[in-house]
Amino acid sequence: MSNIPNVLAQRYASHDITSIWSEEGKIVLEREFWIAVMKAQKELGLDIPEEAISAYESVKGKVDTKSIAERERVTRHDVKARIEEFCDLAGYEHIHKGMTSRDLTENVEQLQVFLSLNLIIEKSVSALIAIGEQAKKHSDIQLTARTHNVAAQATTLGKRFAMYGEELEKALRSTQFILSEYTVRGLKGAVGTQMDTLTLFDGDEDKVAELEAGILKHLGLPYAANAVGQVYPRSYDFEVISSLFQLASPMASFAKTLRVMAGHELASEGFAKGQVGSSAMPHKMNSRTCERINGLQVILGGYLNMASNLSGDQWNEGDVSCSVVRRLMLPDSFFAIDGLLESFLTIMQQFEIYPSVIEKENNYYLPFLLTTTILMEAVKNGGGREEVHKAIKEHAIATVRDLRNGEINENDLLEKLANDKRVGLNADKLAEILKEKGSSSGLAKPQTTKFCLSVEEWKQKFPKAGDYKPGKIL
Repeated sequence: MSNIPNVLAQRYASHDITSIWSEEGKIVLEREFWIAVMKAQKELGLDIPEEAISAYESVKGKVDTKSIAERERVTRHDVKARIEEFCDLAGYEHIHKGMTSRDLTENVEQLQVFLSLNLIIEKSVSALIAIGEQAKKHSDIQLTARTHNVAAQATTLGKRFAMYGEELEKALRSTQFILSEYTVRGLKGAVGTQMDTLTLFDGDEDKVAELEAGILKHLGLPYAANAVGQVYPRSYDFEVISSLFQLASPMASFAKTLRVMAGHELASEGFAKGQVGSSAMPHKMNSRTCERINGLQVILGGYLNMASNLSGDQWNEGDVSCSVVRRLMLPDSFFAIDGLLESFLTIMQQFEIYPSVIEKENNYYLPFLLTTTILMEAVKNGGGREEVHKAIKEHAIATVRDLRNGEINENDLLEKLANDKRVGLNADKLAEILKEKGSSSGLAKPQTTKFCLSVEEWKQKFPKAGDYKPGKIL
């Protein structure tokens, strides 16, 4: 039977992330882990010949997944099959001394998570830098902002980018903290007591501690748990996948907003030469990459739910009923966020706006967008806040209905307000407000500038992130 591909890995994720989680990649990481343990054990006095270590090192890259699978059909144990394969290749039996399967698999899986988090943080900074560039570029482009998807007040396109970028910054800081405090299981043995390693070193507790510290240093990992059992707490996985979901959220919200903007022909994610929007309708220019982002966010939410179901569900020192879930959840979560980032960065490269449509919409809605300003001016002029609010609401709703029913061709809200004594502002004053405030977006520009300055700090911390270019996506 032919292998069924992992769609997330094959279609969406980049080579950098898939290589960490590939079957061959994981086996090589396991072998490197065994070799690191052997070296540390030898340095601490165990009788392991140097030529044995050299033999293992010389064959660590010879990965025959078919042979390992055949062994597993006999042993019914995946780790035992991989031990036998590696030992037969090397011609020695010195790996896995004092270790249980979970000493290997838990640490290697956590190493994969750690390496993947580093990649995702770097790529997320690339996304943040791209957002900063768009925010700066469009800092003066005034837009009709919507709340509840209804025209509300004026904003700028730069401010809109800054809004999502600031959320991404927060997620990045949280993920960096998780990475800095990342805690692996370490070499703890069958139930976490380190009994077998202690026996290997004739009861020398210092050597047991040195062995674990040496392995951490070799792998570049921050911390090892102290009193853990056979498996590390699955709440650690929940924390990691939560951070991935948080990183994805601002980009997913942006994608949803851009889909709405594209529907109003205000902006576009871009449309590549030769691209087809519909097999039936030639005119269609769908926001398909934005749609992909929103779909991948749903997938991340599903894996987050899986992680939450495993947290707090470990028996005694641990069991492996969660293995079938984690074999999907861990790699696929990283494939999903990586594919989402690749898609987002592609949109940032191809993003387009349509100024004439934006201006037309602004002019259509402008009197409505100024109603809060008019309300404040009326209150300052001595009007009662609630009475003025009621008057403006009545005229605004009437104007909307007249426009929608075709009874008027232009927005005449200001004329209606000038003739209402409850508002207390004459036509000249309203015209002045329109002239002075019509092109104002409040503090949108300084807010955007402040965000862009913050992005510059990230660029200095991650100098390579600004140069990243996404691969060609399907």
